[in-house]
Amino acid sequence: MSAKKTMAKDRAWELDFLRGIALIMMLFMHMSWDVRYEFGADLFSYLEKDWFWSFVHPIIVVLFVSVSGICCTLSRNNVKRGLKLLGASLVLTLVTFLITKFAGIECLIIFNVLAVLTCGVFLYALISFIEKKTKAKANAVNLIMGLVGLYIVICGCNIGYMDYCTDNLLFLPIGFEISGAPWMADYMPLFPWLGVFLIGCVIGRICYKDKKTLFAGRGKVMKAIARPVEFIGRHSLIIYLVHQPLVYAILFLIFMLINGVR
Repeated sequence: MSAKKTMAKDRAWELDFLRGIALIMMLFMHMSWDVRYEFGADLFSYLEKDWFWSFVHPIIVVLFVSVSGICCTLSRNNVKRGLKLLGASLVLTLVTFLITKFAGIECLIIFNVLAVLTCGVFLYALISFIEKKTKAKANAVNLIMGLVGLYIVICGCNIGYMDYCTDNLLFLPIGFEISGAPWMADYMPLFPWLGVFLIGCVIGRICYKDKKTLFAGRGKVMKAIARPVEFIGRHSLIIYLVHQPLVYAILFLIFMLINGVR
């Protein structure tokens, strides 16, 4: 069996599947937001329900970020991966700034999930470098990384209760309230989400030591069902970047036709 076929057989398909599910849920949420708030249709009222933002939305984000952390431990070059994410994040900020300024569509994104993943990937690359140079024991690194991740999560969950506000945008990634900050269409701070990423890294280091799937014996039916979702999970970056303008354009045409018929 060739090296490529062996890698394909051993690939942790379940991670692609889980990330694909999270991305599909995210895409549906973004589409719902556009329909309800950008085009003014009285649909998808779940966006105004506390249960969604308190229980469902965190599940989507935790799944996406933690699986990304797990995948980070399987990557052969996290520096290259981090640079790719950094470039995508900067392009997203630039494009949304230009659209907001010149097209009048409020969609500015300064720091969101791509920025969190960028920081997480670079941080794990640094941790791996230090671990290799110091020949630190894997269990010790796992323990420290897990505790730091848990601390960041706890701090992030309590940061909203802090009576602290600043006008310095440099504190925006942390999660502090920024007075005079521009309205952002999407925002995700490092606290608590970098902690979720690090916990994902620990899970990856423990459960995927051999860098192989944990469910190698799936049948043909499961393969057929999972394949489309896996495809989405494998190409999550490009799908994430192009989905919003594509969905917006399709919705614009649909509502233009509906209003024209009326």
